[in-house]
Amino acid sequence: MRRILLCQPRGFCAGVQRAVDAIDTLLDVATEPVYVRKEVVHNRVVVEGFTSRGVKFIDEVEDAPPGSLLVFSAHGVSPQVRRQARDLGHRFVDATCPLVTKVHREVRRFAELGCSILLVGHAGHEEVDGILGHGGTSVHLIQTVADARAIQVTDVDNVAVVTQTTLSVSEAREIIAVLKERFPVVREPARRDICYATENRQDAVRILARQSQAIIIIGSQNSSNSQSLRNVARARGVPAYLVDERAALNRQWLTGIETLGVSAGASSPESLVQTIVAGIQHLEPAFTSVETVGDREPAMIFRPPEYPTAAK
Repeated sequence: MRRILLCQPRGFCAGVQRAVDAIDTLLDVATEPVYVRKEVVHNRVVVEGFTSRGVKFIDEVEDAPPGSLLVFSAHGVSPQVRRQARDLGHRFVDATCPLVTKVHREVRRFAELGCSILLVGHAGHEEVDGILGHGGTSVHLIQTVADARAIQVTDVDNVAVVTQTTLSVSEAREIIAVLKERFPVVREPARRDICYATENRQDAVRILARQSQAIIIIGSQNSSNSQSLRNVARARGVPAYLVDERAALNRQWLTGIETLGVSAGASSPESLVQTIVAGIQHLEPAFTSVETVGDREPAMIFRPPEYPTAAK
């Protein structure tokens, strides 16, 4: 009997759920268009679902008419973006994940201490762009081990390191090890920046890889945490594929596979997981068994964001 092992934990994290719930709330009560700067989360299905309900996704705050009702995505924004929104008279809901906000606070604190701040992350990611804005010229982006070996700072005894929350744990660990070797007194946050959900899902995929001949990760190509899950599986020598729609499934991936692992990035809804599983069974009806493996994630609930008075 061919089996699908459905990984746990998987899918939406508390920060993503908070951002999605914020837009749902606005759609229920607002009598005007709801604008969202960037993708609220990096999942095409979620974005398309909100678009079909009338949400208008924009690249920058000036793309919305002055005085609009605006949502900042879960990835966070720079202080400059907030100022622009206020200058345009926008009423905004800040759906930034609280764990990203924690990194913003760390960067500001380290900047006030005069540190050279080394941000381990991926260039162009919206979370990274927001973090960079909180530290100004004090922040230097480190993307690779080579960057970590090459970076030069003015005071080697006054260096701090922070990380993008959705990185691969192993990737970040390797880079930070080099930075600690070069800057032995480097300051670090009291608690690691990589978020609990990112780490839990990566740990679960490592275990899943021991039991699976191939793994399908459900998530969009621009989702850093989903990409990390695929890379974690591949690092264990297991073929792994990233998909965010049923049509992207390839029957060749399933050929000769008796045990197929399935997991989902923190920005992928459970409804999409079930759609993909049904698609797998449609392509290969012999996958008659679907088993859940792993442990449930401890409940994490963040307080909802504040809503403009006119939107309540």
